[in-house]
Amino acid sequence: MVEQIQQKLSDSRAARWTALVIVSVTMMFGYFFTDVMSPLEPLLTAAKGAEGGLGLGWTSDEYGFFSGAYGYFNVFLLLLFFGGIILDKFGIRFTGVMSTVLMFGGALIKWWAVGHDFAGTVTLPFGLGTYQEQVILAALGFAIYGVGCEIAGITVSKVIVKWFTGHELALAMGLQVALARIGTAGALAVSLPFARMCGGVHASVGLGAALLCAGMIAFIVYCAMDKKEDATAASVTSEPEEGFKFSDLGTLFSNLGFWYVAVLCLMFYAGVFPFLKFATKLMVMKYGVDANVAGLIPAMLPFGTIFLTPLFGNIYDKYGKGATLMLIGSTLLTLVHVIFALPFNSWILAIAIMIVLGIAFGLVPSAMWPSVPKIIPMKLLGTAYALIFYIQNIGLALVPVWIGKVNQANTGADGTIDYTETMTIFACFGVVAILISLLLIVEDKRKGYGLQKPNIKK
Repeated sequence: MVEQIQQKLSDSRAARWTALVIVSVTMMFGYFFTDVMSPLEPLLTAAKGAEGGLGLGWTSDEYGFFSGAYGYFNVFLLLLFFGGIILDKFGIRFTGVMSTVLMFGGALIKWWAVGHDFAGTVTLPFGLGTYQEQVILAALGFAIYGVGCEIAGITVSKVIVKWFTGHELALAMGLQVALARIGTAGALAVSLPFARMCGGVHASVGLGAALLCAGMIAFIVYCAMDKKEDATAASVTSEPEEGFKFSDLGTLFSNLGFWYVAVLCLMFYAGVFPFLKFATKLMVMKYGVDANVAGLIPAMLPFGTIFLTPLFGNIYDKYGKGATLMLIGSTLLTLVHVIFALPFNSWILAIAIMIVLGIAFGLVPSAMWPSVPKIIPMKLLGTAYALIFYIQNIGLALVPVWIGKVNQANTGADGTIDYTETMTIFACFGVVAILISLLLIVEDKRKGYGLQKPNIKK
């Protein structure tokens, strides 16, 4: 009887799954906002007054600059890394509320920017280019939002590890990713039609901002559960967990397995998220898909992962083979982009290949994120996730800018873009991911991290 009473709240299946749903909803709304502009590229880059008066007159270069803004502050000001330290030092509740406030505030700036006309241009220092004021302000809001979203992401990851260690960890992370993909899929599917129906780009951005407000409220509700979990954990544990110390960072930085995971994350996500930002126009230009429905094909990717990520996570929990799952996913990613680079223009093929990419996108995250707690101790987990997210953001910040310039250089006189070079770049990211996956398998055998072992303790 005493053993039954002295249990952590997280030992209750209903409690831990309720906590998961609450924080996952916050991230689902966040991912909706992250990708709400991706299907709108045809409106953003249309001449002002075109597209029924909805065109904003951005160039492909400006769209690439804006898309990369998500990671600018995280990468160049190290804000995400400091966010991880804040998480380990001050805890989940403080960091989570802070991050959701930043998300909502940045969203409001972006909404205001795309809803107003600006006449001037701004020349950035260091030869970074000259862009319209509207683009600069929208990018500023997106950059602030990106800080909040990435810190929220590492916070939610630590929440899941806190509640599910020894239980269904990979499945829980897979379901969180699945709900996030519902947000992405929703953005890709409804953003463009909603903008056309409601008067322009600002309408879809405003919808995303409203959802972020709801997500902020949801996380505040979770804070009450987190406080109770800490209280029950303290009653069960005889010795308090050792707290974070800055001297512990040396242990993190010297861990080779951690760096393999971080670089794998960079390469894999650089081959997925920046691709999605340009995929709608790719479907229109290369495969001749109608612009009004072109966003539905890239939307198949997140819809597929909604089912596949929990499935692969459940496999990892029960049977292990996490490192192998990452290798298979990286191989499929490479194959997809190689085929997209080839001179085939069948929209049926495009759909089939997008399905394969969805499988890859289910495999790697379902194994990668639950593997980090096997390599890094709990007291450093926030900082570890932050550093991985930081490295990931290097790709999210720089790759869209690079691809925007490549697309601009490969735009013909008739406005048609040759995507061969673009897709070759994405394929190269996949090749590097394959090599890193192989090195991770070797390192796991050497250090005994247990990446190939099940997560559920019998």
